[in-house]
Amino acid sequence: MSVSALNSGLSGLKAYSTALDSSGHNVANASTAGFIPQQVSFQEQPAGGVIANISKEGSSLASQELSSTDLANEIVQSIQFKAGFDLSAKIVKTADEVLGTLIDIKA
Repeated sequence: MSVSALNSGLSGLKAYSTALDSSGHNVANASTAGFIPQQVSFQEQPAGGVIANISKEGSSLASQELSSTDLANEIVQSIQFKAGFDLSAKIVKTADEVLGTLIDIKA
């Protein structure tokens, strides 16, 4: 584990947090007429780590039509995003422990 692993873990925490926020936004607005759900995609960074990109796909619906939010899909994605967040948190914790051990050895 190194500082780059710590940075990758932190970027993962931020990306999965953003993805969870987007999913929550979609669920909260599922009953809103004309709502277009957000789509999340993840992009690897050249120096390591990941970012979450949010976009809206589809055309604007008539104001009387229901949202096109797929609640079953949102639940599945939320579970996946939470698992990714938890994994990123474990990476950060492990990197912190390793760096702490290295500092203790050097001291």
